[in-house]
Amino acid sequence: MNRVKELDYLTEPATLLSAYLMRGVPVDFYLPTGVEALSDLSLLLINDGQDLPVMGFRQLLAGLYATGEIGPVLCVGITAGTDRKREYGVAAEADYLGRGDRAENYTRFIIEELIPYVLDKYGVTGFHDIAFAGFSLGGLSALDIVWNHPERFSKAGVFSGSLWWRSKDQDDATYDDDRDRIMQQQIRNGYYKPGLKFFLQCGLMDEAHDRNQNGVIDAVDDTRDIVNELMKKGYRPEDLSYLELDDGKHDVATWGKAMPVFLKWGWGGRNVK
Repeated sequence: MNRVKELDYLTEPATLLSAYLMRGVPVDFYLPTGVEALSDLSLLLINDGQDLPVMGFRQLLAGLYATGEIGPVLCVGITAGTDRKREYGVAAEADYLGRGDRAENYTRFIIEELIPYVLDKYGVTGFHDIAFAGFSLGGLSALDIVWNHPERFSKAGVFSGSLWWRSKDQDDATYDDDRDRIMQQQIRNGYYKPGLKFFLQCGLMDEAHDRNQNGVIDAVDDTRDIVNELMKKGYRPEDLSYLELDDGKHDVATWGKAMPVFLKWGWGGRNVK
């Protein structure tokens, strides 16, 4: 029998009422077929899940799964709310405009409400591993949550991440990249956490700004600096994947091109039997 017809992905929408966010959170489940033991699944949470249908995520997943290029992974797309700029960010510190002030609430929603809900929904006590990914500000959020909760997560996927997130306006005369970018500082002041892996993507057309006038756009500088900080902590090349797309823009089409690379990097070793 044709493997493509045997293996596919089913989608199911749901709305989870969150006490921490004080709203209903729409989520979409992408469930692989043909899996006998759901506890053998990997779990991938994705911020800005509303972008997934636009990139044809289900079809992309199904194609990779059917051809054995990735193993089975249950994906959960989390639709962003109207308070996206408050809920996404770095939980430990809001940016210089106060954005991200509800990121701690969002973190608690993910860990204390969403993951238990998924476990209960599928009747399992755990997953093979849990990863978290996101786009733009959602990518920063995913990285922050994974970095600070290594007991829960194994991988972070950051697509065009808002890694410029800073504690001081860059136009302030005292602004300094090494001191005022929040996520870079958090990694620098943190410690090596065994078992974590990181995928970071950015494009050379992500933006046009070059605040330090070094001929490299800020998005690339900020992403490369995250990679450098992680390497200084002790992460090896096999723990890190950095994808820089020459024609990459800050848009869903670019993230759709990068998504198969991320999925094969994260779950290509768990091929379907």
